[in-house]
Amino acid sequence: MRVWLITIGEPVPTDGHDERLLRTGILARLLSQNGHEVVWWCSSFDHTRKKQRTVHEVSTTVSDGYRLMVLRSRGYQRNISLARLLDHREHATRFAELAPREPIPDVILCSMPTIDLSRAAVKYAVSRKIPVVLDIRDLWPEIFVDLAPRWARGLARLILTPLFRDLRWACSHATALTSMTPQILQWGLGYANRSRSELDREFPFGYEERRPTDVELREANEFWKEHGIAVDSKQFFVVFFGTIGRQFDLDTVIDAARRLDGGSRAFHFILCGAGDRLDYYKKAAAGLSNVSFPGWVGSSEIWALMRIAHLGLAPYHNTKDFCASIPNKPIEYLSAGLPVLSPLTGVLHDLLLRNGCGVFYSEGGVKSLVDALELSYDDPAHLKIMANNAINLFQERFTAEIVYSNMKKYLEEVSNSVT
Repeated sequence: MRVWLITIGEPVPTDGHDERLLRTGILARLLSQNGHEVVWWCSSFDHTRKKQRTVHEVSTTVSDGYRLMVLRSRGYQRNISLARLLDHREHATRFAELAPREPIPDVILCSMPTIDLSRAAVKYAVSRKIPVVLDIRDLWPEIFVDLAPRWARGLARLILTPLFRDLRWACSHATALTSMTPQILQWGLGYANRSRSELDREFPFGYEERRPTDVELREANEFWKEHGIAVDSKQFFVVFFGTIGRQFDLDTVIDAARRLDGGSRAFHFILCGAGDRLDYYKKAAAGLSNVSFPGWVGSSEIWALMRIAHLGLAPYHNTKDFCASIPNKPIEYLSAGLPVLSPLTGVLHDLLLRNGCGVFYSEGGVKSLVDALELSYDDPAHLKIMANNAINLFQERFTAEIVYSNMKKYLEEVSNSVT
């Protein structure tokens, strides 16, 4: 089976040996290892680090039967910007130009967003009677309307009319839709204007737990030691990994850290990552002894830190898309037995509450966060129970082996469903 995977926002295998591959990267490798031919259409622009991977549009061989088709685009520095929309349009244009030159696939899995690439992929597939699945990950473009001031939302929706139109067309003409949760899948089916079929499925994010080598682990522990974070420390570590942008409410976290700084309980907040809000938050936390910003860290450093941490921080805003989703960050924490600390309501809250591995506070509530942290600090026995629950939940539902083996079988089913 020849499979095309179309995703531009994830790390790719050529980013480095210590790069954490996500949904598409893990699935691509698994498909290839099982004898399928894989072409991953990706971007020259690294969305996370906001830099170009290459100045050329290239086809790169990862392994036998597995290639990256790197689409060149201009890039952007702000996630919400005209430059990003233009970048996405360039991807779709180049895909439409290059795809007909490639051997025809048996099945296509395209991530949505982006809307432009989704429409281009579905248009290509429909014209050649190829089964195509849209994997809906975010509620674009609705989330952009919600970000606008209430008085401007009507205008925002009007400006985004072309994107809404393209989304409806792509969803309604795709062979099937997939997503992480029933709620997001139903959202996509609403735009498709149809009821659920046998091929519409849910697949959560799966996390691949790769233990570092002994050498990598020693280097990672040394890295943290240089940042004043030791394996045998008596501090209570609250950790965060991710893009430091507007989707997270770190203001509340820093305000809580300020209240706790110098107190009898030795909290330490370790906020790892880069992003357009990093400098802002560094200034906000200036002078605090219990907040660290180590910058962007690799998978070995993440693995090591999660094993000495006490809580994994997921400070998402309670927007419609996050409330309907189970983001990949909490799943990463669960893999290490970290209870998840979050203000998020909706699907994630219910999952963590039901499985006894979540610590909750109200969004924007500094006192609520301080109280939750102090209760966790003062009850290590309960924290240990939650840690065990976190591991069990991860192993039952979110291991990469389970999730992506199911997705592989699903794509084989879809490929065979259209004759």
